[in-house]
Amino acid sequence: MGIIFAENQGNKLFKLDTPNTSYIIGVVCEEGFLGHVYYGKKVSDMQGAEHLTRMYDHPFTPDTNARDRLSFMDCFPTEYSSHGVGDYRESSIRVKTKQGQEAVLLTYVSHEIYKGKKGLEGLPATFGSEDEVTTLEITCEDKAIGLKAVLSYSVFEDTDAIARNIKLINTGEDKLIVHKVMSACLDMDNQDYEMITLHGSWARERHMQRKAIGYGKSSVSSVRGETGHQDQPFMAILEKTTTQTSGDAYGIHLAYSGNFRMMAEVNQFDMLRVMCGIEPENFSWVLESGEYFQAPEALLVYSSEGLGGMSRSYHELYRKHLIRSPYKDKKRPILINNWEGTYFDFDETKLYNIAKEAAALGVEMLVMDDGWFGNRFDDNRALGDWVVNEDKLKGGLKSLVDKVNALGMDFGIWFEPEMVSPDSDLYRAHPDWAIAIPGRVPGLARNQYVLDVSRKEVRDYILDMMFQVLHSANIKYVKWDMNRPLSDVGSAVLNSERQGELSHRYVLGMYEMQERLLQEFPDLLLENCSGGGARFDPGMLYYSPQIWTSDDTDAIERLQIQEGTALIYPLSTMGAHVSVCPNHTVGRNTPFDTRGYVALAGTFGYELDMTKLSDEDKQMVKKQTQMYHQFNDIVREGDYYRIASYGENHLYDCFQVVSKDKKKSLVFFVQVLNEANKKSRILKLQGLCPSSTYAVKELTMEGDLSEPIVKDTGKVFGGELLMNAGLGFERMWGDYRAKIVYLEEN
Repeated sequence: MGIIFAENQGNKLFKLDTPNTSYIIGVVCEEGFLGHVYYGKKVSDMQGAEHLTRMYDHPFTPDTNARDRLSFMDCFPTEYSSHGVGDYRESSIRVKTKQGQEAVLLTYVSHEIYKGKKGLEGLPATFGSEDEVTTLEITCEDKAIGLKAVLSYSVFEDTDAIARNIKLINTGEDKLIVHKVMSACLDMDNQDYEMITLHGSWARERHMQRKAIGYGKSSVSSVRGETGHQDQPFMAILEKTTTQTSGDAYGIHLAYSGNFRMMAEVNQFDMLRVMCGIEPENFSWVLESGEYFQAPEALLVYSSEGLGGMSRSYHELYRKHLIRSPYKDKKRPILINNWEGTYFDFDETKLYNIAKEAAALGVEMLVMDDGWFGNRFDDNRALGDWVVNEDKLKGGLKSLVDKVNALGMDFGIWFEPEMVSPDSDLYRAHPDWAIAIPGRVPGLARNQYVLDVSRKEVRDYILDMMFQVLHSANIKYVKWDMNRPLSDVGSAVLNSERQGELSHRYVLGMYEMQERLLQEFPDLLLENCSGGGARFDPGMLYYSPQIWTSDDTDAIERLQIQEGTALIYPLSTMGAHVSVCPNHTVGRNTPFDTRGYVALAGTFGYELDMTKLSDEDKQMVKKQTQMYHQFNDIVREGDYYRIASYGENHLYDCFQVVSKDKKKSLVFFVQVLNEANKKSRILKLQGLCPSSTYAVKELTMEGDLSEPIVKDTGKVFGGELLMNAGLGFERMWGDYRAKIVYLEEN
């Protein structure tokens, strides 16, 4: 594994190897065009690989005859596509010169291969030691405009993933204006591919959409200043026959939390181009002489074992090489958040009573949500005034926290640091700190504006208030929320030439704030949130090991939300809670045990008022917390396999998590709709050891704590039989019923 460089007949070749894949890059012609050669199953050598660039298709290559240079440029499989010089497909870059031209052609200058991986200044990025990662940096240049680009590729010894990024450097005397810079470009022959993207809206994030890729361009993007509920910075390219267990799957994911674009294009020659990066719309960046611009990181995965193989590679990459939190390999505390239990109507006594009841049932942390600060009695005021409201918390924050700690519980707190209410002391003092366009009535959402956190004085002021609160008491957890997108994007301090930088500068400012928060409180458990799941992206995982998956806590709605999320993110990153019924978002009634089973597939917690639960439900809470402690290691660390999709069959859902040593497995099954006169379902399991035998047991929440939560069915099956023939799931009485089957090696 690692990176190999070779020269053959004047062509330079680079082979990047992960455990099971190879990625080959070629430098061709005297001009040094950087071409994409191959990405797929691992190959042992590069003998003859240069022919894959199809140089033999071009009798008029620029080296031999420039008569049809445009024909060459328009179909050469490039590593980073040019702009305005004959490649009429989507370009990777667009830079405006002093003279007003925007054409760019980057060609090879030099390269460096080294062990390890550099961080990206101001941006989240994967990481690894010199034993875990090898990096190739290819330096290209457009001498005509004085632009240098460093294309970086890092391969991992333990994961089938490649991390890519690009840095632009102005080597000329005049300034340049960057209008477009993609993080990655991938050219290959179109094999009648299909694509998967993740779409949704508030409370129904990351639903999977699979469709054919036709001629022309297909894209998903965000111009909201955040990732957004609507689209994910991810795209998978698949063969038509690709399933969960077989077929080629290419994934491309952007580690960024702002405006993005993911695009696939099929051209006249049946070539497919896939790329990702910062959304070019309304983006520009001024590069003075000697300055550089660092683009976000793109994360590529190839699997020959279908979507499941792709998912597990992303899961491993994020668990081992992206999440930094001290909690990443630990069980998270079972928490109760008071939001749906009280909304703004709470005081110290009510919160303490909830905590007291929850502690008796096995809950480990109370999280105080919105409404604890300033004049915050509803969502129309006080954002930005991060001072404890002692009318609600009579003894102050420390008094409440100390009482909660005395119950044996930790304490967490909610902030929305990037926002400000028009009715707030902060806005009255600093109206220019809000993002706005002079002379235009700014748009409100949830009756709030967005602070311009690209400005250092704004970041310092907000963090100073947060730090005072967090230092005042024993606070172990912060929920960092963002409840509206950006609009009316304008900064009071950027000049006219740099206004196009604001959206990206905003994201960099937010990243800096979270980095400083974690430096000040290194043991803090940070959970990101944005009106639910509008900021669920790899960039945020670099700062927080878990993200609130969706404001929709309905167990049935969560099946598709959590399936789409788990396609690329580990289960350990998905904030998942049990809430009351009728559900506050959709009004559905589902059994309490079903709500628990679905939430146990994430970080697990509660979103309700424990004092209002029935005695029967309280007994289930005790059992759920016991289940979490007994089985969370498998959920958090194990390999994920999708068995059946409710989003596809509209009847039931099933997935499996297998421990790394293959000795234990949990199979989650939800019967959404019962059917009359139907046989039981037999579903083929995955990921087990074929030569092992497994005892089949079932988890149950029935009865009190004197009864076991694991019941042995007395059945034993061979792993090979379970995977090739299947395991039976009997029909349960009623809709919205669920069970968890536990397999343990004999």
